[in-house]
Amino acid sequence: MIKDPFEEYIRHIDASKKEKGYAWQTAIGLQDVDGLKPSRYLIDTAIKNIEGEITIDTAEHWITQYYEQNPVSQDENRTEEADKVAVRIARLLSEPAFSFNVQQYLSIHKYLFHGIYPHAGQIRTFNMTKKEWILNGDTVSYGSALELRETLEYDLMQEKKFRYQGLSIDEMIEHLALFVSRLWQIHIFAEGNTRTTAVFFIKYLKTLGFYVTNDSFAENSWYFRNALVRANYNNFAKGIYETTKYVVMFLRNLLLNEHHRLSNRQLHVHSTSYLMATQVQKDSLAVNETKQEYIKQDIQTRHQDFSIGKQDIDGKKQDVEPIFSHFLPETAFSGKTKRNIQTLHQAVKNEIFSRADVIKHLNLTPSPASELLRKMQLTGIIEKISGQGKGKYRFI
Repeated sequence: MIKDPFEEYIRHIDASKKEKGYAWQTAIGLQDVDGLKPSRYLIDTAIKNIEGEITIDTAEHWITQYYEQNPVSQDENRTEEADKVAVRIARLLSEPAFSFNVQQYLSIHKYLFHGIYPHAGQIRTFNMTKKEWILNGDTVSYGSALELRETLEYDLMQEKKFRYQGLSIDEMIEHLALFVSRLWQIHIFAEGNTRTTAVFFIKYLKTLGFYVTNDSFAENSWYFRNALVRANYNNFAKGIYETTKYVVMFLRNLLLNEHHRLSNRQLHVHSTSYLMATQVQKDSLAVNETKQEYIKQDIQTRHQDFSIGKQDIDGKKQDVEPIFSHFLPETAFSGKTKRNIQTLHQAVKNEIFSRADVIKHLNLTPSPASELLRKMQLTGIIEKISGQGKGKYRFI
């Protein structure tokens, strides 16, 4: 398959251009948080900036001018958002200026989304919920609209007071994971919270002396967001507790160049409840082992005659639904989406594929194809493949 030219370009650029290249790679990768894909024009503009042919000011001007001269349709307006926000993120990440305060946080959002969201830079005035697949449709409890600014001020003040001196790198990362998780949970804006939090956090990390120049955000922005979700979700009745361990793994990859496998499938709370239920069953067996063993033997005897038929049925079931494992709720997808996933799986099997393959095999337009990929990656059915070009996937 044809490799992504931008990823190939980033891999082979001179060391002197690496930092600027990673700023662009992060800026483009963060658009995945909302399922957005920048245009080829944005990629070409980014390369010109990295090569020193144009300044970042010129790059931003070109993108603005491009959409003024080429108005997009309603279906394409999120590509415009991806392009404009990407170039703005690249600019902010390339600039050293930063202030650790509420106004800086609000200003980042205003700059990133002006002309895109009417509420750019404005604190939301309503309470909100968001259904999360990894929470089986449940939502994180976000900050109350009545006290958003006060909550943000408090969290930033607490971080300012915190002393890192004397801590090990492990302890530092544990604390940073907790800080960014709490910062994101406030969700002070109606839209664009994760991208704003990521930019603010990256710039803050740089002030602490961390060298944040790798592809962690570019390749795992969806995982980053979902890890923040799990860091702020409790359901004691189901044995689910908030945890920053997933954010910690992400940060160790980002800051220490470690190689923890970051899979959205790990974040699905159904896996937690399933394991809990399994443990309860084991405990029950231990209490009355003799009785359970008798029942088990009886069931096995009565079902021996049906073993051949069952194998045949299982074989047919695997042909129909080869990728919907026990952890995936039946309500996760509509019937049409399931059929599309099954058709795609039958077409590509275990081969690496791209959005172009989705469009080809399912006869979809680019936007629905991107949305399908986003859903499959979020639910852990597919995973991104590194080293094969950007935008390459494989069924898990």
